[in-house]
Amino acid sequence: MPETVDSLIHAQWIIPAVPENQVLEHHSLVIQGGRILDILPTSPAKAKYQSSNELDLPGQTLIPGLINAHTHAAMSLLRGLADDLPLMTWLNEYIWPAEGKWVNEEFIHDGTQLAIAEMLLSGTTCFNDMYFFPDVTGRAADTAGMRAVVGLIAIDFPTAWAADADAYLRKGLEVHDQFRGNGLIHTAFAPHAPYSVGDDLMARTRVLADELEIPVHIHLHETHDEVVQGLQQHGQRPMQRLQELGLLSPALLAVHMTQLEADEIEQFATSGGHVVHCPESNLKLASGFCPVTRLMQAGVNVALGTDGAASNNDLDMFGELHTAALLAKGIASDASALPAARALSMATINGARALGLAEETGSLEIGKSADLVAVDLHRLQTQPLYHPISQLVYATGREQVRHVWVAGRHLVRDAELTTLDQADLLSRALHWRNRIAPE
Repeated sequence: MPETVDSLIHAQWIIPAVPENQVLEHHSLVIQGGRILDILPTSPAKAKYQSSNELDLPGQTLIPGLINAHTHAAMSLLRGLADDLPLMTWLNEYIWPAEGKWVNEEFIHDGTQLAIAEMLLSGTTCFNDMYFFPDVTGRAADTAGMRAVVGLIAIDFPTAWAADADAYLRKGLEVHDQFRGNGLIHTAFAPHAPYSVGDDLMARTRVLADELEIPVHIHLHETHDEVVQGLQQHGQRPMQRLQELGLLSPALLAVHMTQLEADEIEQFATSGGHVVHCPESNLKLASGFCPVTRLMQAGVNVALGTDGAASNNDLDMFGELHTAALLAKGIASDASALPAARALSMATINGARALGLAEETGSLEIGKSADLVAVDLHRLQTQPLYHPISQLVYATGREQVRHVWVAGRHLVRDAELTTLDQADLLSRALHWRNRIAPE
């Protein structure tokens, strides 16, 4: 008799991400207890397993859930508020004043739910966040069933979340304890950036991160101005300062990294740190170009993120895949600089490695959590189909996402959210728009 399982999914293709560039045609994936029990050809799968939740997906491919390795989720409520501005003008004159006026628990909850809905519908199953009220962000993700790493934010000036360095760290530790043991919600320390966090708070963050064995998530070498400011204020480039503070390590997620010299690439590779590339945000803010190919050649693990919707202006990882692959080729003057399969790795297993979650997610492997996405490639814009991975990276849009599972839970079914109310989200987004920028 066939073995009864929770879910049995038959796809035209399965792209597991590990090993890289592998495509399994006419294969099935078996889910039991929220984990991947088996991956095997469809004919023997139908003979070996049975399920009341059996799904046939002709013309569709299963891929690992995409991992957005750098977000400010609640900033979705500031999408389009201030566009076409350089980073520091954007921050100092528009974003920070808006945050000072509007950010509270309600703002974080509503903005995070809006972001989660957008990400799930786009095939993202895990996001790494840096923003205020991380406890609210974590609860919103947990309620929706989405995997998240919430950043224990630290910054040198008072905000609605905390008044001073002691409060940031104390409240961060409370959030860490709140989600300890939660299968979906993890934590990372998140000192904002070298220009907004002083040596003492940076050093204290490192000590606590080492004790708790969690990552450190920071903006680093984002712009030329940041590097100049670091030289003026500290007499050294920001990365060197972090090195002296003991922060360059395998626990570090350095976001943006557009301003790097050759020796810094080698130094960072030696440290074992990870880089999170946010190509569309960097392009929009004219921050510079992350040398992705040179970093990878040096052995650095490079993940992919969208940044916040206020500076992107979307949370579409399929868009980032496409942009990252093309941008890397242009920068390197080499059409083979970032192949499609490597770009897909950046959005899946590389993100999991950066977050310390590679044993849990990031690839479709037996024993891992069933975090997966079904993408419909039987559309005019992705036909004819010769190479599924190339088609995913160069031709596929997020509107082709049909199904999303996290830990085996079906969060998007036939392109519809199952745990969030789309009409309610739209209503609350309009409510905030009318409060922030009334007619």
